[in-house]
Amino acid sequence: MNAPVERFAEHVNRALGRMLADDPAAVLLGEDIADPYGGAFKVTRGLSTRFPGRVLNTPLSEGGFTGLAAGFALAGGHPVVEIMFADFVTLAFDQLVNFAAKSVTMYGRRLPMPLVVRCPTGGGRGYGPTHSQSLQKHFIGVPNLHVAEASPMHDLVALLPRLVARGEPCVLFEDKTLYPQRMQVDELFRYDHLDDEGLFARAYLDAVPREQLDVLIVAPGGVAVRALAAARRLFLEQELVCQVVVPFELYPLDTGPLLGLAAQAGIVAVAEESTPGGTWGGEVAVELYERAWGRLRRPVVRMTSADSVIPAAAHLEQRVLLGAAAIRRQILEAVGA
Repeated sequence: MNAPVERFAEHVNRALGRMLADDPAAVLLGEDIADPYGGAFKVTRGLSTRFPGRVLNTPLSEGGFTGLAAGFALAGGHPVVEIMFADFVTLAFDQLVNFAAKSVTMYGRRLPMPLVVRCPTGGGRGYGPTHSQSLQKHFIGVPNLHVAEASPMHDLVALLPRLVARGEPCVLFEDKTLYPQRMQVDELFRYDHLDDEGLFARAYLDAVPREQLDVLIVAPGGVAVRALAAARRLFLEQELVCQVVVPFELYPLDTGPLLGLAAQAGIVAVAEESTPGGTWGGEVAVELYERAWGRLRRPVVRMTSADSVIPAAAHLEQRVLLGAAAIRRQILEAVGA
């Protein structure tokens, strides 16, 4: 019998544990991340016991401990900060944008700033307006500030050291609905990567040749799981063949690996849980327009959640957040079905 596939939370925990084991300069900082609590989503459970003195609880001050971590990074440390809910990263916006990101290049020579700030993000758990937002778009385009999003299709054990090695501050988003889910479990799809570094994961239908493609869906993090659910129904009910590409790095993003598939499909959809306006998906669409316009059958379809705060009631939350049904509906509209 095959061993069960690990859950996403277990995978993140393993990546953090490996980093602490391999990198003596690494420390974890955050609110209630030490045992016995192990963090709000139990991602750091057991790590403070295994690595005493290197997994540290902080006061309830996101700006304070993010600034502390940035200073530690400048001094040669490799801190990983956990923001309990991504919504609270707004309290550290000044430290990230005006101190950490600028410190890389504003002192007359390049200085390493190997700071990673983990942010459990998104809705879907009924936590209401102030604990459910997806704020990735607010960090896109800040010089020297790296933005990434983990997913079940990426190997964070390999990619977390890569973020540290960049020597730039990184905001790493993790969709909190993924934590209890298994890694890569949809038996209808197979998975590979479009690049050698494992930054662009791709899910494609196992029963269909990879050359057959009607729609390319680009979706990060937890939205990728909803895109896969939509792609499953589109194939089983409409015989539409979709491939889902899941980028790890949101900014800076190289759309080069997407161009061949975009031209092959002719129809591209970009899905994210953000609210409309100034979105990451809009940036992807602009780049694809500029680089692949003559090979697309129609403008890139941009999908977001509704322009609304996120309700706590489950039935109202579902109306606001981008889900699999909305992705499926918008793709059907795009292909004229």
